This record gives sequence, C-alpha cells and structure tokens, in this order.
Amino acid sequence: MAKSTFEKLISSEKPILIDFYADWCGPCKVVGPTLKEIKKEMGNVVRIIKIDVDRNQELSQKLSVRSIPTLMIFQNGEQKWRTQGVQTKALIKKKLTELL
Repeated sequence: MAKSTFEKLISSEKPILIDFYADWCGPCKVVGPTLKEIKKEMGNVVRIIKIDVDRNQELSQKLSVRSIPTLMIFQNGEQKWRTQGVQTKALIKKKLTELL
C-alpha cells in the first residue's frame, strides 16, 4: 500500500509543525503571524505547514482534530507534540528546538 502524501510529509527527520486551522477561525489568525516569525528565526531546520480543516476533513478526523487551532509536531513519522488553542511563540520554539 502506497504511503499517503501526509505520511510522506511527516516521515521527515526534520521536525514538521502542522497548524490545523480554518479561514473563519479568529484564534487561528493569531497563530499565523507567530508561526511566520518562528519560521523566519529557525529557518530550514524545521518545516511549518498549515492544513485547512475544511478542505482536509478526512485527515482532520483521522487525527482527531476537534478544535482549532490545533498544532502538532511530527518527526520520523511520529507525533512528538500536540496542543490546541493559541500558544506562545516561546513554547512552540522550545518544543521544536527539543527535537533538533
């Protein structure tokens, strides 16, 4: 059975932060600029990907995303961290840095 695009994506050794969001979600709009700052500061040692829950309902259900924003960090195919709601830049960077 072929690996899904998502499975290929999360199988990276590089930490992958996934932001499950929706365009209509207020708190999600707060998280976006924070993630852009983190990407700018950390560069290519991490990947940050946004996944729209409305366009990816099957994946969102498979991963039990029940509220947004939901942030997950994957590395080598394993979920290393997961949280819901708006988080501080310091916390997100700490969690990513721990995996480097």
